[in-house]
Amino acid sequence: MFLFTVRFKLIAVGVILLLLFAGCGNGNSGQSGSLGSGQDLESVAKARGLTPADLVAAAKTYMPTGKYDEYLMFASGGHSGQLLVIGVPSMRLLKVVGVYTPEPWQGWGFSKDTKKVLAEGNPRGQELSWGDTHHPALSETGGNYDGEFVFINDKANARVAVIDLKDFETKQIVKNPLSYSDHGGTFVTPNTEYVIEGSQYAMPWSGQYASIEKYKEKYRGMVTLWKFDRKKGRIIPEQSFAMELPPYWQDLTDAGKLVSEGWIFINSFNTEMSTGGVEDGNPPFEAGASQRDMDYLHVINLKKAEAAYKAGKTKKINGFPVITLATTVKEKILHFVPEPKSPHGVDVTPDGNFLVISGKLDPHVTIFNFTKIKQAIENEKFAGKDDYGIPILGFDDVLEKQVELGLGPLHTQFDPNGFAYTSLFLESKVARWTLGGPWAEKHKKQPWALVDKVSIHYNVGHIAMAEGDNVEPDGKYLVSLNKWAIDRFSNVGPLLPQNFQLVDVSDPDGPMQLLYDMPIGIGEPHYAQIIKADKIKAWDVYPEVGWDPATQSKSKNAIQAGKEKIKRSGKKVEIWMSAVRSHYTPERVQVKRGDKVIWHITNIERAKDATHGFCIPHYNINLSIEPGETQTIEFVAKKAGVFPFYCTEFCSALHLEMAGYFLVKP
Repeated sequence: MFLFTVRFKLIAVGVILLLLFAGCGNGNSGQSGSLGSGQDLESVAKARGLTPADLVAAAKTYMPTGKYDEYLMFASGGHSGQLLVIGVPSMRLLKVVGVYTPEPWQGWGFSKDTKKVLAEGNPRGQELSWGDTHHPALSETGGNYDGEFVFINDKANARVAVIDLKDFETKQIVKNPLSYSDHGGTFVTPNTEYVIEGSQYAMPWSGQYASIEKYKEKYRGMVTLWKFDRKKGRIIPEQSFAMELPPYWQDLTDAGKLVSEGWIFINSFNTEMSTGGVEDGNPPFEAGASQRDMDYLHVINLKKAEAAYKAGKTKKINGFPVITLATTVKEKILHFVPEPKSPHGVDVTPDGNFLVISGKLDPHVTIFNFTKIKQAIENEKFAGKDDYGIPILGFDDVLEKQVELGLGPLHTQFDPNGFAYTSLFLESKVARWTLGGPWAEKHKKQPWALVDKVSIHYNVGHIAMAEGDNVEPDGKYLVSLNKWAIDRFSNVGPLLPQNFQLVDVSDPDGPMQLLYDMPIGIGEPHYAQIIKADKIKAWDVYPEVGWDPATQSKSKNAIQAGKEKIKRSGKKVEIWMSAVRSHYTPERVQVKRGDKVIWHITNIERAKDATHGFCIPHYNINLSIEPGETQTIEFVAKKAGVFPFYCTEFCSALHLEMAGYFLVKP
């Protein structure tokens, strides 16, 4: 007890010094060991039941006011259809980026341009109002995040979005014309030439009806290579193509890097081609799709696929070029490697030479050697072919090692010390194991060995390491994206928040330390990537007054102070309005019922954070207009009446007076 008290006091003093040096002292030099409330740290810790480890964790995650996080985490917003931006290590939610679902605070989905972007992602004849965001992918240069763009897929509707990190706004949504759902997206090639989108559930092309009894003949998987133009900041569908794959259920994707650059790797499951049907007495999918001991890792030669596409060796399906299975076999583009059944992770090591595979029903991670894979392909050393003629490499011919980690391995990330970290869903732990490298050399340890584990709460899916899937991982922190919370937070009803847990992995010679629980009240966040914050070069304000975020250039409808106007032409009324603290000009706009209204609003502020909102009741309009931005809304004034409009962003002492009237005459 005495030793614990001494240790407690030493740590408490250390934490106090940390807080003081961070600028958090109470300013009373005579009470340097006390808190601003007059209580000392030890008393507060005892009253709250805090341990020394709790205090250390608090010091590691606390971010004093005015200080910035070292990293930013881009996490999927799950069924919200949005993208979350979270500071690390503080675990503060900094922004929810509107992507697939209207987001009123940002005016996403309410202005003319943002409505257009959302509509471009709609399948023909159907308006979508939600998405299931899964895998964000930061743009890369030379295999490292460059902080320019982030992409994210919508699993539910097979869509891919482009977000520009100069202003953290979605610029483009493309709908895959071949499929209704995806999962192996989005992932990028090392220089972001392509954004990769893999399918998941096999289906007939473009969702056309085909009897389930014709599964082998009519159902297919696919992978789409979306060409990305960095200068335009857009995917170019006209330069994109897809590959037909057998009707296995393709899962996650990763692009090769360094020695494996120019290759793509995709997991699959249900190579049994089970079609379910418990209502007819058939095995359920979870049993039927898990009968075989092995599924197939897809190994794709991207350079050969690109050459086939450019040579016109494709078939147009729903207007989109597809490399057929027959061409894939003829051109030797695709090969299979047997992998432990029901895999849910394929992760390329930082050197690009090893592929880490996790089978959910196998306690091992399986490591394949890319050099061996390439040699086996070049020597045409095959163990056989599948039903569609795809060559299968011998498992033992390309295997490097299997490492037993625990129950339910899923996903793997890496650090600069030669460690790999793998989530264990069934054990609710994260395992740390060595690939070799600095730590193993220092301690004379053999590679491919389990080192330690840390418990998390509970049922971890993906994990995110600071730059942990780059060619140069950064380490320091790991975030465990947990599916269950159970007893972690206050009861908010049967639907519990999910839990992002921050783990300190900075000490290669010490244990991993769980630091922080962050409840996520949006479900179901899926995957995340963590980038050094100083790589992001976002604008403080738009480059000049009248900026159009859709084109990232000055808008032709920008207006200067004193130039505001209303122009009437028949049944069309066009308004050019300015917004500045604390008024709109003009303040009164009158139209007739049935008029088409085109309303341009320019925020002429140049001060940082001087954002204005604009809403009109009944007409379902709310905008966020950041400093320098011009936005346009279009609608028909169908309802007569008086509609007060006002600024929805508290902008000044006279914010409530920043209002006006929209008058619609009968």
